[in-house]
Amino acid sequence: MNPSAKIGAFFDLDGTLVASPSLEWQFIGYLLGRDAMGGGEIFRWLAQCAKDCLRDPRAATIGNKQYLAGLRASLADDWANSLAPCSPRFFPAGIECVAWHIARGHRVFLVSGTLKPLAEIVARRLLGQVEVCATELEVCNGHWTGRLAGEHMSGEAKARAIRRIAARFGLALWDSYAYGNSVTDLPMLDSVGHRVAVNPRSRLRRIARSESWQGCDWAKPAAGVADTGTRQLSPKEAR
Repeated sequence: MNPSAKIGAFFDLDGTLVASPSLEWQFIGYLLGRDAMGGGEIFRWLAQCAKDCLRDPRAATIGNKQYLAGLRASLADDWANSLAPCSPRFFPAGIECVAWHIARGHRVFLVSGTLKPLAEIVARRLLGQVEVCATELEVCNGHWTGRLAGEHMSGEAKARAIRRIAARFGLALWDSYAYGNSVTDLPMLDSVGHRVAVNPRSRLRRIARSESWQGCDWAKPAAGVADTGTRQLSPKEAR
C-alpha cells in the first residue's frame, strides 16, 4: 500500500469547514420556507424533547429528529438542487487544506454530527474523493421516521467511528490528522497524532494552547469553492 494512503484526514463540518448557521439549521430554514414543515412537526419535536429531557437532556435536543417524521427523504436532494453555487459557505483555507491532503494521497473523511444526507451534499461540492461519516436517519418507504439509524455522530461516537474507519482502511491513526472547532470534537482529535483546533471556541482554544496543538483560524468564509483559488496550503500554512 502507498504509505500516503495509510494516512487519514478527518474534518468536522459545522464551524470547521462550513460557516454558520449549521447545515441542519439551513435545511430547517428551507423546509419552513417550502411549508414542508409546520406546527405539527414542531409540536412532535417539542413533545419528544419533554419526554427525553429528564432521562437524557442531550438526546432530547441533538438526538431528537422528530421534526422530520413523515417527511420525504428526497427533500434533502430538493434542498441540494435549490442551493446557489456559493452555498454552503465554506472557509477557503479549509477547502485548501482538504485539497492539500487529497493531493498527497491521504484519505479524507467528513466526520460530523449533521445529518448524513446534508454531509453528502457538502462532500459532492468538494474537489476530490471525500467520504462521509455523519448522523444517519431511519427511513421507511422513502420517508424519514424521525428516529436515528444508529448513534448521533458527536463526542465519543466520533472517536468510535474513526477507529472503525481506521480498521477498515488500514489507516495509521498516529500519522493521521483531525480538524475540529469544539470540545465535543475532543474525542476525535485525541484519536490521531496530528490534532488541529480550527476556529476554536474558548474552551478548546485553552486546551489546544496547553497541549501545544496546532491552531488555525479559517473564520472568513469565501463566496464559494470556485473562489478559493488553486494554491494548495499545508495544514501549517493554513493558519
